[in-house]
Amino acid sequence: MNNNLQAGVAKVDITPPLGTLINGDFVTHYATRVHDTLYAKALVFKSSDVTVAFCIVDICAMRRELLDDVKQQVQKLTGILPQNLLISSTHTHASGSVESLLLGAADLPYRQKLPSLIVEAIVKAQQNLVNAKIGFGSVDVPEYVLCRRYAMQPGYEARNPVTGGLDQVKTNPFRAEDQIIAPVSQMDTQLCYLAVKNEQDEWLSLLGNYSMHYVGDWENGTLSPDYFGEFSNQLKDLLNAGDDFLGMLSNGTSGEANIWDFLNSERFPKGNFEKSRLIGGDLAKRVAQSVSEIEWQTDVNVTAQYADVQVGIRKPAANELGAAQLLVAQSRYEQLEGIDFKTMQQLYAREQILLNEFPDQVNFPVQAIRIGDVTIGALGGEFFAETGLALKSEVKNYFTITLANDYVGYVCPEHEIERGGYETWRCRTSCLEVTAEQQIRQALKALIQKL
Repeated sequence: MNNNLQAGVAKVDITPPLGTLINGDFVTHYATRVHDTLYAKALVFKSSDVTVAFCIVDICAMRRELLDDVKQQVQKLTGILPQNLLISSTHTHASGSVESLLLGAADLPYRQKLPSLIVEAIVKAQQNLVNAKIGFGSVDVPEYVLCRRYAMQPGYEARNPVTGGLDQVKTNPFRAEDQIIAPVSQMDTQLCYLAVKNEQDEWLSLLGNYSMHYVGDWENGTLSPDYFGEFSNQLKDLLNAGDDFLGMLSNGTSGEANIWDFLNSERFPKGNFEKSRLIGGDLAKRVAQSVSEIEWQTDVNVTAQYADVQVGIRKPAANELGAAQLLVAQSRYEQLEGIDFKTMQQLYAREQILLNEFPDQVNFPVQAIRIGDVTIGALGGEFFAETGLALKSEVKNYFTITLANDYVGYVCPEHEIERGGYETWRCRTSCLEVTAEQQIRQALKALIQKL
């Protein structure tokens, strides 16, 4: 069989120093301990005159201002076109902060340091190109993907700190478990992966994709790649792969999914990192057991499509902005403690003022890459399972990498915005117009058809 495909891998340590700011929570935390190394992991493919690159980064979120600069640097050093570069965050909530999210500030020294490390990983991966073969695999793992949005019993008040009214659903109903009726939506429980070997049949890489938000079973102040790192580390041993093997796990359409089982609180171990090890290890085991079914391909084409979709921003009305300004003037943000409703009102009042400074429209990046018969979509936000499942139903051997090429926060289906809940509360990380998900999904489908 002809072999016109090359692949190369590399990883670069991006672990920030102690004292670095951590985001992913409502407030800032500071790094006080390192549990495991954080990486930027790069996988490059070349076929004929087309080169594409994936880089999965152990970080919570990266916006396109940072990533566009990275892509320009990569192009200068490698010639890889920016539209052929897919750079995504795993969404671990235990990494250095390079973006301002809610009251979690960006750590400016780390933000200055990170881009060159991502560039280094991609450049090294291109330098490591060898003849390769690829294959697609998938396993269904429903045990660890739980919808965190619940319909509640009549009389329960799911209060909305932005509108002051009541939502139809409650996200993460801590201490109200006895009021739960049922989760409100179907999850994407499939773990899909792109497997890569060299022509000597040795493992090079495996890029997985699973739609579970993160685990977070650590103390605040910990630096950790979360279960994404556990999956990668344990997979290497299970595959009997060499030291150069690069395991990667990307975040799928997990906007309303997590691992907290509100209906069975004793289901998982409670010690630090015990749940991460359990889940990462079981996912790796399922993958390792399925790889014998892969149909390997060597004579494959590599193609990519990219588009910017212009999408409107939801902003506060004049009366809402005025009320927010009054509340912010009375707030003492450096003294906020806990996450009670009053605190949420103060936090989201600040968000309305900052959101009002946004442009009226943004360009949202949409990307599709095909390697042989494997298709991968990329979306720059946190999308619900509904988006990913709809695309999977129409495209063979497909998965969606989210938090890729940008970070705009949650992009919820219109009917979910109507229901309310944390993911829909208007703020800088949930601000696209109500029809944005439909527009973006259609744009991605169009790109896939062009492939």
